Parts: sequence; structure tokens; C-alpha cells
Amino acid sequence: MLKIKENCKYALVVPTSMGVRICPPNGQPVASGNMFMMQATSAETNVASISAYLGLPTKVLTTFVKDSPIAEFIKRDLRSRGMDYEGVEVPQGGPWGYRHQFNIADSGYGARGPRVCNDRAGEVGRTLNIKDFDLERIFGEEGVGILHLSGLIGALSHETSEFCLELARAAKKYGTLISFDLNHRASFWEGREKELHDIFTEIASVSDILIGNEEDFQLCLGIQGPEAGGKDIASKIDGFKGMIENVKKAFPNAKVFATTLRQVVNVNHHLWGAIMLAGDEWQVVEPRDITVLDRIGGGDGFVGGLLYSILKGWESEKWIQFAWATGALATTFLTDYAQPMDEEQVWSVWGGNARVKR
Repeated sequence: MLKIKENCKYALVVPTSMGVRICPPNGQPVASGNMFMMQATSAETNVASISAYLGLPTKVLTTFVKDSPIAEFIKRDLRSRGMDYEGVEVPQGGPWGYRHQFNIADSGYGARGPRVCNDRAGEVGRTLNIKDFDLERIFGEEGVGILHLSGLIGALSHETSEFCLELARAAKKYGTLISFDLNHRASFWEGREKELHDIFTEIASVSDILIGNEEDFQLCLGIQGPEAGGKDIASKIDGFKGMIENVKKAFPNAKVFATTLRQVVNVNHHLWGAIMLAGDEWQVVEPRDITVLDRIGGGDGFVGGLLYSILKGWESEKWIQFAWATGALATTFLTDYAQPMDEEQVWSVWGGNARVKR
């Protein structure tokens, strides 16, 4: 159904804008914190981390602030995850110039929900430009199994929108599979709705794997889905299936469609499920109880597990099981990405086996 290009240097390539996430420990609110933990972050590297930690070669296409200690922190972090990276060094341009974004967040606790503040002024990732990358070398000579694109990068700026579109065109030309997680953000789309709708529609039209929730498909591509939010997410499964069927009709090139299901009981107790259409076969994981340390990155973990499973050539039933488990695993880490030790650990999460392993 999905044929991975052979003899590729990189199993997975992700374009991204890197930043740092700072959080007070122990689920405390930001306004009450006097100590913070810092980690390198981006949604797209959250996805790639699953493959990287499990031994597949991955590459990050990004851009850095020249001579920045934050940039060096990010590079060291990517190397520690086993990821290659490529990107130009942009001069800061003074104290009001470029910088890497700051994501300031707490994970919440119990009945107190998480709060996230994105400080993206002067974000260097908004300068991502296709002219800074040799697409012939990356896709033609080195070779890429899957290119994973995110709507967060696609909508970040005019430059990044064109960047993602040209990457998709190049991937299609060289036989690389394209994964597209729509990731709609209203503040990114404000005033650019028509432009971004057209760009996202073209990327979706050449994608092999489409991922998004009900709001993503409706707001990015104009395809109606079930109402967002509310109680008893399991009762909406038929509505999600209908939405995915409509997406499949609109974008027949895609072979895999997936969305996660989440119902929040409280910050630390969620019901977590997923739906996937692979070819003509439905795969559904009914929402199951999971205990959550930090919910941020669970969706990225799901996508990362899905792409890893496809890259490994497993049958589609295992794709959604492994993806469900890597998403659940991500919510047990203080980092917003999962760091699986091995496949066995992930399958233990799927099987509900939390016993001590000695």
C-alpha cells in the first residue's frame, strides 16, 4: 500500500523551527515558579524522536541564530537524540533581532489545567527558505523515506509556507512519501486564510499520510467533521469516520488517514484513543485510561509511532497500536517528546504491562 523508497540515507526528514521550552517543576504554575527546567523543543522533532531513539536515521532541516548559546544548546540536544541537522546560521542583528522561540508552560495538576505562553517575537525559524537547502542532494542523492510536514511550520510565515510547499513538490518528484499533520493554529492563519488554504490543499493533494483532528480538517481544508470537545469521545467515532471518508474523497492520493481521540477527565487522567483508515481498512483504538504526567507532545508521539511503524514495514493493525502506545508514552515524560528505550517498552505500554522489568 505504501512503498518506502529504498537505499535512503534518512528514514525520516522533518523541517522545523527549533526553540526552547521552560517549565517549573512538579506541575507548578508559571506565575508561582522560581525555578525552571529548560529543554529544546519543536513539534516536528517530537515526532522524529520516536524513530531517532529507536535507531532509524533522521534529519532536521532548520535554521539557527549565529553565535547564540541557545542555538548551541539546541544542537547539543539534537545530537543527544541521535538526529542529524542542517540549517543556515542567521546573524542575530542586535538585541531586537532574531532569536529562538521560547515556550513557557506548566503541565497543570488535577483540576488545574495546563497553561502555555508562546513567546515567538523575532523567531529565526520564520526565515526558513528553500534557497538555503540543496533539494537535489537531500532527496535525490541522499534519499529520504518519509518527509514529515507540519501545519505549524507551513503557516509560520510566507517564507515557511513556500518552504514547505517546495519541499513537498521535491519529495513527490523523488519518490519520497509525504506525511502531513495539519496542526491548525488560528493565530497563525489570521489574515492569511485564503493563501494558506490554497497551500495546505496543494500539500494535502500530494501527501501519502494525512493527520489531523476535526478542527484541523475543517479549518485547513474546509471538510466538515464532528463537533469538537464535549464528553464521551467514544460516542463520536462514527462521526470521525465520516469525516475521514470525506477527506479521502477530496484527497485520493493519500493512503493513510489518522486522528487521535482524547477525553480529559482531569489533568492526570485522560481517555486516549485513535482512528486510522489505511487503504480501505479501518483500525480503531477505543479510548482507554492513561495516567498523564505532562500532556504536551502526546499527539506528536502518536504521529512519531505511526511513521516509525510504516517505515518498519509492519502490517497496518500494528501501526495504530504502536502509535497509540508512543503517544501514551510521551505523556509520561517531562520532556514533550517520548524517549523509548526499545520497541519492547512501547509494546508493554500497549499491552498494559507496567510490571517491573529486571
